[in-house]
Amino acid sequence: MSDSTDRVRGADFSLAGRVVVITGGAGLLGTRHAEAIAAAGGTPVIADRRGGEADAVAASVATAFGVPTLGVATDVTSETSVRALFDAVMLRFGRVDALVNNAANNPKVEDGASAFSRLEDFPLEQWTADLAVGLTGAFLCAKVFGTAMAAQGHGVIVNISSEYGIIAPDQRLYAVEGMPENQQPKKPVSYTPVKAGLHGLTLYLATYWADRGVRANTITLGGVENGQPAEFLARAAQRIPMARMAQPTDFQGALVWLCSDASSFVNGANVVVDGGKSVW
Repeated sequence: MSDSTDRVRGADFSLAGRVVVITGGAGLLGTRHAEAIAAAGGTPVIADRRGGEADAVAASVATAFGVPTLGVATDVTSETSVRALFDAVMLRFGRVDALVNNAANNPKVEDGASAFSRLEDFPLEQWTADLAVGLTGAFLCAKVFGTAMAAQGHGVIVNISSEYGIIAPDQRLYAVEGMPENQQPKKPVSYTPVKAGLHGLTLYLATYWADRGVRANTITLGGVENGQPAEFLARAAQRIPMARMAQPTDFQGALVWLCSDASSFVNGANVVVDGGKSVW
């Protein structure tokens, strides 16, 4: 058998038998992440503060893909809640192979909402809440699940970031014609620090447990089409070389790759999936 055949066989994208915890798993992207894991044969655990919706997504994915699933009500800002999630996963499956830190606040300003979004008016409590969910939550989940994966000698952590973690928001996208400048909506100031911080966390984790078989990587997502006004979609498309916003399924291949053995030597990477926007 040729060496080249051996290398091809080494590109193993299967997640069969692997348990993958997805925070924010009942949201738009979390659901698509779960479907991608299940389609590759994995067992997705849907962790979301909305327990009923987590259960519903888990049931739907189990029916559609014929794999075991679990939904767990989880507040990622609470270490007690995250440890309860870990206990539930171990009780049900006895193992955990990957963690996808997907939970985040993402205030919508595409519809012209501006009451809180401008830096001058941005409430401290909103800043604190956004960092608690998007960054502290990822830290707590990495702490609990990463420790367990290091103890077992293998595991993967994937932090889900955004293009606004590597480039500044183009605030012109959110402009409302005829609105006074001091009232124009803005992408909130908390969003970029959270998303940039997630890759910083990746870099730290990539070195921390590398000798224990735990890899950590980031997926940086481009903006996702999700019912925004047509004018907003057109403006956004003009700023993307592929001339469209992402679909929720456009990130699935990257996630499966990073969770699988096909990326076994990928560690500390930032995989940018944005249609080329950040290269302009």
